[in-house]
Amino acid sequence: METAPVKAVETPTSKVLILDSDAGLKKEVFDSWSLPDTHLMESSGGQNAIRILSEGDIAVLFLSTDFLTIENLDILTLARERNPGIEIFILATLRDTSKAEAAVQHGAHSFLVKPINVKLLESLARKALSRSVNRRSVRELREHVLEDLLGSSIAMKKILKTLIKVAPTDSTLLISGESGTGKEFVANIIHSLSQRNEEHFVAVNCGAIPENLVEAELFGSKKGSYTGSVADRKGLFEMADKGTLFLDEIGELSLQTQVKLLRFLQEKEIRRVGDTENRYVDVRVIAATNRDLHQDITQGRFREDLYYRLSVFHLTLPPLRERRNSVPGLIRTFVKKYAGQQKKEIFGIAKNAEAVLMSYNYPGNIRQLENIIEHAVTLCESDHILLEDLPEYLLGPDGAPPMLALPKTEEPIMENPESLIPLSELERNYIRKALDICQRNHTEAARRLGISRSTLWRKLKELGMAEAAPAH
Repeated sequence: METAPVKAVETPTSKVLILDSDAGLKKEVFDSWSLPDTHLMESSGGQNAIRILSEGDIAVLFLSTDFLTIENLDILTLARERNPGIEIFILATLRDTSKAEAAVQHGAHSFLVKPINVKLLESLARKALSRSVNRRSVRELREHVLEDLLGSSIAMKKILKTLIKVAPTDSTLLISGESGTGKEFVANIIHSLSQRNEEHFVAVNCGAIPENLVEAELFGSKKGSYTGSVADRKGLFEMADKGTLFLDEIGELSLQTQVKLLRFLQEKEIRRVGDTENRYVDVRVIAATNRDLHQDITQGRFREDLYYRLSVFHLTLPPLRERRNSVPGLIRTFVKKYAGQQKKEIFGIAKNAEAVLMSYNYPGNIRQLENIIEHAVTLCESDHILLEDLPEYLLGPDGAPPMLALPKTEEPIMENPESLIPLSELERNYIRKALDICQRNHTEAARRLGISRSTLWRKLKELGMAEAAPAH
C-alpha cells in the first residue's frame, strides 16, 4: 500500500501524503477517504518518504512526530523546501505533544492528538486545499499586476523574475531606491506571494520612531523598564510572528539597535527591553532604504555584517522617470483603485491627459503619480479622466490646459499669412468635425477632445453653435 489513488480520477490535482507507521490508521483513512480530485499517498518512513517528499508536488502532509527526523534529515524543512505551499499537520500521541508544539513553532500548520477522527483529517485537507487554490489565484493576479506596474524594461523584468523566485522562500531581502519608488508595495507583494500570506504583514518606518523608543517598539518591553512603561508590551517582532516584518528606512537605526537586529537574524530570538528571557519568533525580515548604505558603512554609521545579513537578496528599484513604460499600467491601477473607492464609473484616461503624465519627471515617483490620479478621479465628471482633471502644476506655468489640438491640413496654416483665419473659426470647425465623427454623441466627442461634457457645452455656446448644443 505504498501509493494508491483513492478514486478513479483521471487527472488527480492534489497529492495528500500520510507519513505514519500506524498501518491501522492509514487503512482507515484509505477506506473512508472521499475528497474529490485528490491523490492519497502513504509512507512508513525511510528512503521512501524522503523520495516522495523530494519529488515535490505534495499539497498536504500528515506527519507523525516519529518522523520529524529521518536519517538525520529535518523532514519539516525538506517538505517545505521541495513542496512550496505545502500545509503540514502533525499527528502526535499525548506524550509527544511538546514535540508537536515545537514543530508548529517551526512551520507546521497545527497538530492533532491520537486517536484521530479520520473525517477530521479529510476536513483539514479540504480546507488546506481551498487555501492553496486561493493562494494560487492571488499569486497569479499579483504576478500579472506586478508585471504591469513594473513595466517591460530589461532591468524591471530581471527584478520581477528575482522577486517571484525569492518570494516563496524565507530569505531576507533589502530593497533600495528613492522615496516613493514603491518599496513597501513590493515588500507587500513578496509577502502575498509567500507561504506566510495568511499571517500579518507589519510595516514600520524606522526613521519615524523616537530614538529612545525604537528598541521597545521593535522588541517589546518589560513593565517598568522605562518611564511610562506600566505593563509588559509586545514589540513589532512578536506582532509579526509567523508573518513578515517590513523595516523601512533601515539606515536610520542606531548602532545599538542594529546589534539587536543582527542577533535576531542570526539566532531568531529577541529580548524585550528590561527582560532577561529570550523569546523565539518566526519572522521574515524585509528591509528598505533610500540611503547609500555602502557610504554609511564607510563612515561607521551602519554595520557591515548587518548589511550582508539583510541583503541575501538585494532589489534596487529605479525611479519612475527611468521606467516610463510602467506609467500606463500604474495609471490603470490607480484609476481602478480610486474610482472604486469613490464609487465612480471611470474607465480610463484621455490620450492628451495620458501624454502629459507620460512626459512628467515625477520627483516624488510612484507616490506622486498615485496622488495625481487620486486628485484627477476626485474632479472627474466623465467616464474618462480629462486634461482639466489633472493638477494645475502639470499643465504649464499659467495653470491653463493646452489648446485643443488643431486639425491637420493639406497646407501649413502659416504658409500664406493672407489666408489666416480666426482661431475661433478653426476651433468651431474642429468641434463640428468631432461631432460629425462621433455621430452627434456629445459625451464621446468631449472624451475624444480631452474636455468634459460641460466644457464642450460651454464652447458650443461661446462659438455660436447653439444648434449643436445638447438639449439638456
